[in-house]
Amino acid sequence: MYLQHNAAGPSIECPNCGCTVDIEEAVGKKIEQDFRQEMATIRQEMEKQLHDKETELKKQEAEFLQRKQRENELFADRLEKEKEKLSAALQVRIQNDFSLLLAEKDKEIEQTASKVMSLQQAEIENAKLKRTLAAQQKDLELQYEHKLTEQLNVHEQQIAVRESARVEMTLREKDKQLEDQKKMIDELQRRSGQGSVQLQGEVQEMAISDWLKSQFPFDVIEEIRTGARGADCLQSVHTREHRDCGTIYYESKRTKDFQPAWIGKFKDDMRDKGADIGVIVTQVMPKDMPTMGEINGVWICTYEQFKGLSLVLREMLLRVRTATSAQINKSDKMELLYSFLTSQEFKLYVEAVVEGFTQMQTDLNREKIAMTKLWNQREKQIRKVLENTAAMVGSIKGIAGNMLPDIAQLQLSLESDEN
Repeated sequence: MYLQHNAAGPSIECPNCGCTVDIEEAVGKKIEQDFRQEMATIRQEMEKQLHDKETELKKQEAEFLQRKQRENELFADRLEKEKEKLSAALQVRIQNDFSLLLAEKDKEIEQTASKVMSLQQAEIENAKLKRTLAAQQKDLELQYEHKLTEQLNVHEQQIAVRESARVEMTLREKDKQLEDQKKMIDELQRRSGQGSVQLQGEVQEMAISDWLKSQFPFDVIEEIRTGARGADCLQSVHTREHRDCGTIYYESKRTKDFQPAWIGKFKDDMRDKGADIGVIVTQVMPKDMPTMGEINGVWICTYEQFKGLSLVLREMLLRVRTATSAQINKSDKMELLYSFLTSQEFKLYVEAVVEGFTQMQTDLNREKIAMTKLWNQREKQIRKVLENTAAMVGSIKGIAGNMLPDIAQLQLSLESDEN
């Protein structure tokens, strides 16, 4: 055997056959053969171990299945027993709950019945209340109708009083104007400006005197003639039982402005006549006195307030006469009378009484304005209708000529328009 070296690697030559053998290849085959045998042995051992393990696992699995079956059987027995226990407990609980539910239902039924009874009672009370309210409403409506009727009556009376005073003054002015025009037409033409003011004053003087005479038949009404010194009218108060209960002096003024000097002169006239009370009836009130009142012991009012004021003043004189009749021998009777008539209490009382007449005058003025506006509107409407009718008739007459008869009313209307 000879060892040789070549490029592939070391090799030896077989002495028997002379073949060259690669050492590495021979050693590698030997090692591979040994490795294969070793691996086969290991594989056999591993297969045996795996078989043993599989056998062991099957055995354990069989034991586990047996144990699990026994446990399932025990669990089924326990479950059945628990089911029986739970079923019994559940039945008891259901019975208890059902009993409680029945008790609650009974209680609810009882409460519902109570509520139904309460509702029925409330319905009965409601029906009674409705009947009561209906009756009260009818009573209120009846009272309202009565009150409305009373207010309408009072309003109608106020309107009647206002209209009566207005008509009275208007008629008296007309009568006085006609009478004076017949007697003094030349003088009125010569003194037209002054005569107009004098005429208005005389009309109011006559109205005051005539109203006092008609209202107080037992009193003595002394008229001061025109041109004489003093006021216009002196009223001596008398009754069936008593004489000389007092005197009221009246002065009539119908000018555009109120003169403060009138008061001093009028008080001098009162002293000359021995009058207890003085009243100036004026068309225009003082600037600082919008309504009826007293200035320096002299009462000042309009003609609309005069009637109410005269009633109150006369009644006060009668009351003072009654109150002082027991003291007739005392010298201070006139001072007591004067003090009472010039007191604030007396003034407030008179103002309260006359306030109604003032309100009546205010309402009358508003009604006059409203009616004047309405009359003007209607007058314009009527005039427009008449003008359109006259124009239409004129157009037709221009076409038809004398064939269309004349209409007297329209003819008069056209003539009045031309004039």
